[in-house]
Amino acid sequence: MTSQKVREQFLSFFKSKEHRIVPSAPMVIKDDPTLMFTNAGMNQFKEFFLGNSTPKHQRVADTQKCLRVSGKHNDLEEVGKDTYHHTMFEMLGNWSFGDYFKKEAITWAWELLTEVYGINKDRLYVSVFEGSDDADKLEMDKEAFDLWKAIVPEDRIIMGDKKDNFWEMGDQGPCGPCSEIHVDIRPDAERKKVIGASLINQDHPLVVEIWNLVFIQYNRKANGKLEDLPEKHIDTGMGFERLCMVLQGVHSNYDTDIFTPLIREIETITNKRYGKDQATDVAIRVVADHVRAVAFSIADGQLPSNTGAGYVIRRILRRAIRYGFTFLDTNKPFIHRLVNVLGEQMGTAFPELKKQHQLIENVIKEEEHSFLGTLEQGLVLLDSIIKSAKSKTIDGQKAFELYDTFGFPIDLTALILEEKGYDLDVEGFEKALQEQKDRSRSASEISKADWTVLMTDTEQEFVGYDMLEADIRLVKYRKVTSKKEGEQYQMVFNLTPFYAEGGGQVGDKGYLEAQNGDVIYIVDTKRENNEIVHFSESLPKEKSGIFKAVVDKKQRQRTAANHTATHLLHQALREILGDHVEQKGSAVHSKYLRFDFSHFSKVTTEQLREVENFVNARIEGQLPLQEQRSIPMKEALAEGAMALFGEKYGDTVRTVRFGQSIELCGGTHVKNTGDIWHFKIVSEGAVAAGIRRIEAITSDAVKDFYFENNRKLFEIKDLLGKSQDPVKAVTALQEENAQLKKQVESLLKDKAKNLKGDLLNEFEEVNGINFLAKKVDLDAGGMKDLAFEIGNTKENVFLLFGAEKEGKALLACYISKNLVGEKELNAGTIVRELGKYIQGGGGGQPFFATAGGKNPAGIQEALKEAKKYIK
Repeated sequence: MTSQKVREQFLSFFKSKEHRIVPSAPMVIKDDPTLMFTNAGMNQFKEFFLGNSTPKHQRVADTQKCLRVSGKHNDLEEVGKDTYHHTMFEMLGNWSFGDYFKKEAITWAWELLTEVYGINKDRLYVSVFEGSDDADKLEMDKEAFDLWKAIVPEDRIIMGDKKDNFWEMGDQGPCGPCSEIHVDIRPDAERKKVIGASLINQDHPLVVEIWNLVFIQYNRKANGKLEDLPEKHIDTGMGFERLCMVLQGVHSNYDTDIFTPLIREIETITNKRYGKDQATDVAIRVVADHVRAVAFSIADGQLPSNTGAGYVIRRILRRAIRYGFTFLDTNKPFIHRLVNVLGEQMGTAFPELKKQHQLIENVIKEEEHSFLGTLEQGLVLLDSIIKSAKSKTIDGQKAFELYDTFGFPIDLTALILEEKGYDLDVEGFEKALQEQKDRSRSASEISKADWTVLMTDTEQEFVGYDMLEADIRLVKYRKVTSKKEGEQYQMVFNLTPFYAEGGGQVGDKGYLEAQNGDVIYIVDTKRENNEIVHFSESLPKEKSGIFKAVVDKKQRQRTAANHTATHLLHQALREILGDHVEQKGSAVHSKYLRFDFSHFSKVTTEQLREVENFVNARIEGQLPLQEQRSIPMKEALAEGAMALFGEKYGDTVRTVRFGQSIELCGGTHVKNTGDIWHFKIVSEGAVAAGIRRIEAITSDAVKDFYFENNRKLFEIKDLLGKSQDPVKAVTALQEENAQLKKQVESLLKDKAKNLKGDLLNEFEEVNGINFLAKKVDLDAGGMKDLAFEIGNTKENVFLLFGAEKEGKALLACYISKNLVGEKELNAGTIVRELGKYIQGGGGGQPFFATAGGKNPAGIQEALKEAKKYIK
C-alpha cells in the first residue's frame, strides 16, 4: 500500500464517520506566543479546546505537518540514530469538540487499524493511564480500561505513567489522559522468545507506538494546577511514517516509499550506499529527514535566520550539512538538489512544495554555501586551538566560543578531536552553554498570573473596522512580568475597536476611559488563543461597569495607509516583475512599511521607479475600499483573491479590494486610496536567496522625507556655493578627487619601491627561513603590494608588517607558498593569534592574511612575537 493510499484511506474512513476533512495548518506558528512550531495535530484547534471559539464542525480529521525540534517535545538529537524519530512528520488525526468521547475514539481506531488497514490484531497492544500520586492526584482511567478490555485480551493492556499516558502540549493549555496503540512487527521467532508487552515504550525499533488517543478533559493553568474543561474533547494523532512502515511490511520508516526516493537521490549524488555502513546510514537518514523539515518550513514562510524559529530551521539544515560533510564526503552544496524529488513525491498532498520549489532550492543552496565556508574556517580555528593546547583535553570554553561565534557544531568538534587523539572538556562546554541560556532566559523571562475572570459566557467581538470608539466591559485581566517590559497588565473586553497585531500589522494603541474620568492607556494589542488581549501599565480601580475604549486615531490612519500601500505594492511588483512574485512577509507600522517578496535578482532603479509610479497612479485614482467580511474561501479564490502560503484561513474569509488588487486580509485599510497621499520607496535589498525586501513610506512620513531632503539640499548648496548647480559641482569634486587618488597611489607605489630595497637588506635567516617583522608607514594596500613584491624577489620568506593608520593598527603576514606546505605555517592563523596584541582580529589565506585592531601600541609586541612561529 503506497503512502498516498494510506493517507487517502485514513481521511476517507473518518469522512464516512461524519468528520469534516480540513487542510493542514502551517507548520510555523505566527499568532501563538506559547508555541514556535506546530508540534501536534491539535495545535490549530487549541482555541476550541479552551472554549475561546466555537467550532463550525464538531468532528474533523486531517493530516497535519508537524515539527518537533524545540521545547518540551524535541526529537532532533534522536533523528538518524534510530529509524523511527523525525523532525518533520505527518500526524493523521481525528477530533471531537464536545461531541463523541472515549467509546467512539477507541472503537473507530480499532476498526480502522484491524479491518480497513488489516493489521494483525495479535500484533497490537494498548496502554491506559494508571493515575498519579503527585500534586495532581489523578485517578486511573478506568473508563478507557473497561472499553479496551471489551476489545482486546487484558494481557495486551499496559498501564502507563504520566510520562507515557498523560498528554500535555506545553507548560500550559489543554491536556488529559491518553491511550496509546503500539504494534509489534518483529519476526514471529523473536515474538515467541520475548513478549511484546515487555518492550512497550522501551525504544525498540520494531515495537513502536503508532496512534495516541488523547482524552482532553483538563486545562493546565499558569500556576500548574489542573481545572476541568467545560466540555470533553477527543484529540488523536497517528504517526503517518510509522503507519506506512507497518503497512508496507518494512522494518524502518526510512525503508518506506516516503523516504526511499530521497535516499536513492542521496546515493546518486554522493556515490555512497545505504545499508552498507552504520555511520553512512545515519548521515543519509539525517539528510533525508532534515531536508523535509527545512523545505516545508521555507514553504510556510520561515527562512533560516539567527533568531527565533529561523534559528531552529538554520540549525536543522546545518546539522544535515555537517553529516554530509563528515560522513558522505561532500564539501560542495548538494542538499538543495533533493528539493525536486521531494516536490514530486509529496507535491500532490502539499502543493506548496511545487509552488515554492525555486525559492526553497535557492535558500537551501545559499545556506549550504555559507555554512560549508564556516566549516572550513572552523577547522582552521580548531587546528589553532589544538596547537596551543597545553594538554590532551581541549578547554570547553574555547569549544563553546567556536560554536557560539561561528556556529561550529560541538559534535563535529568532538569528532575531530577524537580523530586527533584529544578529549573535549564536555563539562566546561556545557557550563558555558548553560550560562548563555541562563542569560538569554533571564533577559526574556516572562511570568503570567492566572486570569481573574469577571464575566463568563461572552464571545468577544472586534468592531474596529467600523469604529475607533466603543463602550466595552472588562471580561478578564491578569498581571504579566518580564525582564524586558517590566510589569504590565493584560485585559480582555467583551468587544473592542482595537486591532490586534497580525498579518504583519502592528497592534493598536489608545486608552480606556472609566465613567469617573480615570484614563488607562493601552500600549499594545495582540491576539492570543483567538482572544484580543490589550496591554496596559495599570488597571482601572473599578473593574465593573462601562468603559469607553478609544483607539489612537492618528496612528491607526497612518498604519492603515501603509497597509493599503502594501497591497498596491504587491500588485505593482507582480505587474512589473512577473507573476512569480509572492509576498513572503510584511511589517506594517504607523511610520513605515516593509514588504518581503520572492524574486531572483536585484530590482533595478528603473523598475523601482515604475513600481512607485504604478502605486501612486492608484493613489491618485482615489480607488474606494471594497470589502466582503464573510465570504466562503472558495468563492474568494474564484474571484482572484491572493492567498499567502503559511497563513491560516477559515472556511469564510475577508477580502479587501482596491481596483484590480484583491487579497485575503484581516487588517485595517483606508476608505479610499487617496487617503494615502503619496508612496515613496526608501530602500530595496536582499533578505535571503530569492527574497527581496522593499521599505517604503506613505502619508505624513513622505512629507517629512521631502522636507528633510530639501533642507539637506540647501545645506549642500551653501557648502558648494549658491551660484553653482549642485550636480555639476559634485561631479567636478568627484573628478578632482579621482585624480588626487591616482597621484597618491602613484606616490605610495614609488615609496614602496624605495622601501623594498632597504628592507631586502634587513632580513635575517632563522632555521633556513628569511624572516622580517617591521613597522612601516603604509596603508593596507601598500603593505600587500610590498609583501608580494618582496615575495617575488626573495625565497623562503616569512614577513610580518605592522602599520598605524588613522588611529587604527594594521598587520599583514606573507609566507612563501613552499613554507606553507613544508613548515605547516598558516598566515591566517598567525594574524588571528597576533591580533590579540592590537585588540582586534583578522584572517585570510595560508600564504597572505591581514588583521586590524584598535590598539596601535600593541604593534611592536605583535612584531616581537612573530619570530616564535619559526624558531
